[in-house]
Amino acid sequence: MEQYAAVLNFAIPAFMLLIAIEYFFSRRKGVSVYRAFDTISSLSSGMTNVIKDVLGLTFIIISYAWMVDKVALFSIESSVALYVLAFIGKDFAGYWSHRFEHEINVFWNRHIIHHSSEEFNLACALRQNISTFLGIFFFLYFPLALLGVPAEVVMIVAPLHLFAQFWYHTRLIDRMGFLEHIIVTPSHHRVHHAINDIYLDKNYGQIFIFWDKWFGTFQEELPEEPPVYGVKKAVSTWNPVLINFQHMWQIAKDSWRTERLWDKIRVWFMPTGWRPEDVQKAYPVAFTTDPYTRDKYETKASMPLKTWVFIQFLICNSLMLYLFNTIANFSFPYLVAYGGFIVITVFSYTSLMDGSRWALVSEAIKLALGIVLIYSLGGWFGVDQYFSGATTIMIAYLIISMLGTMYFA
Repeated sequence: MEQYAAVLNFAIPAFMLLIAIEYFFSRRKGVSVYRAFDTISSLSSGMTNVIKDVLGLTFIIISYAWMVDKVALFSIESSVALYVLAFIGKDFAGYWSHRFEHEINVFWNRHIIHHSSEEFNLACALRQNISTFLGIFFFLYFPLALLGVPAEVVMIVAPLHLFAQFWYHTRLIDRMGFLEHIIVTPSHHRVHHAINDIYLDKNYGQIFIFWDKWFGTFQEELPEEPPVYGVKKAVSTWNPVLINFQHMWQIAKDSWRTERLWDKIRVWFMPTGWRPEDVQKAYPVAFTTDPYTRDKYETKASMPLKTWVFIQFLICNSLMLYLFNTIANFSFPYLVAYGGFIVITVFSYTSLMDGSRWALVSEAIKLALGIVLIYSLGGWFGVDQYFSGATTIMIAYLIISMLGTMYFA
């Protein structure tokens, strides 16, 4: 927990710097790749994800360390080759888990947030899920465990493998020569994020592209077919918390509404987007058929509202970084409550971006939770020892945030 939080202290500023650089060069090239609310939605999604991961709110059925202990056939000495093997094995597992998430209805809910942006930029790389509470793809690491790759090595390789998937979420880099045959490039990943029929369910590779070429899921980016980004059933919201559970809610409704028992069961495990025939007729859902005629989701907003939302995002980000730097000082229930406070804050200001009445409801919950936490701890998580009067400022923020949300709502 503490180690990952410490890594994020460096990773988050680095990501923000790269996003700023991409924005600068996109303006220089006259290419529009960022929209204000879409970017805030992406960055806010990243916040909720790292909070969930830092707090360890995913239950692992079988841990990798347990598998190594039980099935390892070899004991491998630490070396550069061992780390390379672990990295390749992690990428192999990543290819298949990624593919399952795209091709099986229930697993798509874990991944839809990442594809929900109708832009393609470095910020959208940070759209990661909070809906995965159960680690079920442990079996994909069996080959590594069988070879005896130590759990400590996999733990070191895992964040490096994750962060290495950030850079290729961009439209500003074209083809990359011979590297196109080895690694996942921006061109490959633009294909993966596109909703054009020819590009759907292609290029699942995370670092190496040869998995797709070996397993028949590779598609080259075509000059005559510019990628259009998003998901076939547009999410039509800036709220990343809602996006995380939209697809699951749709499956649950379809399972409840269909008359056949067999359809109630198989709707969860059929190919992504499959719906029972009777439900499809009674409750039709609009899907994009021609990506070039689809309008991007947009909401009207004044400059004061955009400024207000941006300030809320900055405050929320600061509160998150404070959590990461004091995480060892508080018990787990309080850390979960702190994480919940940030998620509710994100829910509130992204609902305001949507023009939704839920902004007021969530803001009221946030105010109540903030007051309870301050009263219970005698201050805001020990912040007064670093900055005198900080708790008073926090209380003022809670009140102003409530009043501001009421005004803009």
